[in-house]
Amino acid sequence: MDANVNPTPVVHFERVDGIARLTLDRAERLNAIGSDTVALLHRALDTIESDDTLRAIVITGAGRAFSAGADISELDTFRSGLDFANFVHRLTDVYDRLASCRTPSIAAVNGLALGGGFELALACDLRLAAPNARFGVPEIKLGLLPGAAGTQRLARLLPSAVAKHLLMTGAPMSAAAALGFGLVNAIHEAVLPAAMELAAALVTGPPQALAAAKHLVDAGGEMTLAEGINLERTTVSALFDTHDRIEGIAAFVAKRAPVFTGR
Repeated sequence: MDANVNPTPVVHFERVDGIARLTLDRAERLNAIGSDTVALLHRALDTIESDDTLRAIVITGAGRAFSAGADISELDTFRSGLDFANFVHRLTDVYDRLASCRTPSIAAVNGLALGGGFELALACDLRLAAPNARFGVPEIKLGLLPGAAGTQRLARLLPSAVAKHLLMTGAPMSAAAALGFGLVNAIHEAVLPAAMELAAALVTGPPQALAAAKHLVDAGGEMTLAEGINLERTTVSALFDTHDRIEGIAAFVAKRAPVFTGR
């Protein structure tokens, strides 16, 4: 067993009809994220990336929180900035890995999503929120700032003044405000079932086209418009030669549901 993995798993991995459902499970501590969480998230992504039958990811939290952020008790054991940097490096690595994974991901935010928990949600492709969800980066109150890409992803997903307000005040944002800014896709009373329903729809989609859509949006945002258009043209042309494109058009003509295989 990995030395960083708690004998009692703090991340549960379940396969549900082609969906990889990951549940942060440290409810008594609002699903605080420590080194053991990071190790198990890496392990889950190892499985997801090697299994073509897993076509969507749903991440949620046990109890009344998605995640209240990094495990402060672990941070308190660090004796230097180097110790903290090593932890942040590992945390950023797993979030970056999730963000770049070909498999589309959905955060089902069932309560508080603060600090590193908010950053985990930001690394997902889609975010659904319960009405009582709250999003925030309170690190400023500890004399710190988000260190797992929070400052950068927030600045890309929100107007700069809004991102700065969150970062500089540590004040939380309501689910309704997050929806208004487009930070979450929808609000649902039963957020996990809604996320699983959305994931089930993705499972039936064409995997290569879904991965391409994710890549075009993410990579294109770092390019000039002309470069992004060229990438789109090249990508869509490659999709035209796939079996899934042939199946999609054949199903449309025959007025039946397509069966995509990822080929």
